[in-house]
This record gives sequence, structure tokens and C-alpha cells, in this order.
Amino acid sequence: MRKGKVLLVGAGPGDASLITVKGLIAIREAQVIVHDRLVNLDLIAQAAPNCQIINVGKKPNNHPVPQENINQILIDHALMGKNVVRLKGGDPYVFGRGGEEAESLAQCGIPFEIIPGISSAIGGLAYAGIPVTHRDYASSFHVVTGHMCQGNEPQNWQALAQLEGTLIVLMGMTRQEEICQLLIDAGKSPDTPAAAVMYASQQKQQMAKGTLTTLKDEIQRKNLHAPALLVIGQVVNLSEMLAFASSQVDISQELLLQAI
Repeated sequence: MRKGKVLLVGAGPGDASLITVKGLIAIREAQVIVHDRLVNLDLIAQAAPNCQIINVGKKPNNHPVPQENINQILIDHALMGKNVVRLKGGDPYVFGRGGEEAESLAQCGIPFEIIPGISSAIGGLAYAGIPVTHRDYASSFHVVTGHMCQGNEPQNWQALAQLEGTLIVLMGMTRQEEICQLLIDAGKSPDTPAAAVMYASQQKQQMAKGTLTTLKDEIQRKNLHAPALLVIGQVVNLSEMLAFASSQVDISQELLLQAI
């Protein structure tokens, strides 16, 4: 039997219309879609009526489908000759375990392709009025995960505290207070601007702003929770000036369907 192909597709930061044209075509042509929890359901709705939809989403401290099983699901359906889309929030290769999945496919001789997506670390913050770089404030940016790795701290916060530019922490909302304190203890000014952006790029987006010292209080006051981005640096101060109202695009509209 002819092997199928697996497309690892980045769904973008949240707003369904921010997916790439190539990613949207892949969804519409898929026979099987294996998707994460935070993928916008408007994208899933673009699948063909006979497409098999498999939710392998993970919640904090709750992974009902282990990563090894996800890898096997992709392999099994490809071996059945299916056209498989592995749909992930943001970009598949930015803390999406896309590299691990592509590695397992390569080891089994399964054809695959990567369709990049807009990372929430860049596009999501843009929707909050926060550019990750700016000639006057930040000539570099650093993206790290806030997750513990098998109970161990994966980041050198001492080193990160010494870096100039913008620091972006993905999957760090549950550790926000701890992370801010670690940076302060490592020498970062307690007055460094900081923000948390929940549901970045979506209509329900919310943001809390403060400093490394006060951000926890602002998050509590606004009742923010995961999923959210943490961003630390002078560019946070631009958020009010660079705020904008995003236009809405219906990805199911007929003219768009015909165009692609």
C-alpha cells in the first residue's frame, strides 16, 4: 500500500484567519486531522465532511494522550495511505514538539512536510501592541518555556536576567510569580515592565501590565489565567500607543474559498 503523508501545520497564535494559505489548503484536503487543545475550532470546521478528527490535546498536568501515542497515531494513519494533518497552535517547531514528531516520522520512513505558523511569541504580542524588537528599546528577543522539565528547572534565570532586549515566556503563566522573583533575585530590576497576554490575537484577548514586582497583582485583579504569554522588557510600555482593533476575516466565506 502507498504510504500517506503527514503535514505538520502551524495554526498561528489564535485568530483563525492568521493561518497561512498553505496551512488552510492542507486542512481542507486532509483525510485525518490530529489537533491540539488550543487550536481554533473555526479551523477544524474547514475540514472535509468525511475527514477524521482526532483530539490529542493536553492540559496542564493532564496528558490523556502521551506524546509517544501521538507519534504512533501519525505513523499508523500514514501507513494506511492517509493524508494526515497534525495541527498545532503557533508554529510546530516552537515548543510544539514538532521536531520530535518529525523525527519519529523520518525514522519510520514516512513522508512529511512542515507548514510553519505564526508563533504567539511574535504575532500574539503584536496583537497586544507589543513589538518584540524596537530600535530604541530592544535589539534582540529571547523565547523560553516556563514549563518544568521532569521536575527540573530547564532555564538559567541567572543568565536570562543579564540579557538585554525582550524576554518572552511561553507556558509560564502558572509559574508567573516565581519566574518574576527568580529574575529579580538574579539581578533584574524589580521595576522592569512586564505583561501577561491571555488568548492572544483572539476577540477575547485580555492583558495585564505592571512590573516584575506588581504583575502578579494585576493578573489577579483582572482574573487572568493560562493560556497566556509573559513578556518582560521596555517594549511593554508601547502597548497603549500601538494598540489596534483587528479586522475580522471569515475564513469560510465563499470568495476566499474560490481564491485558494
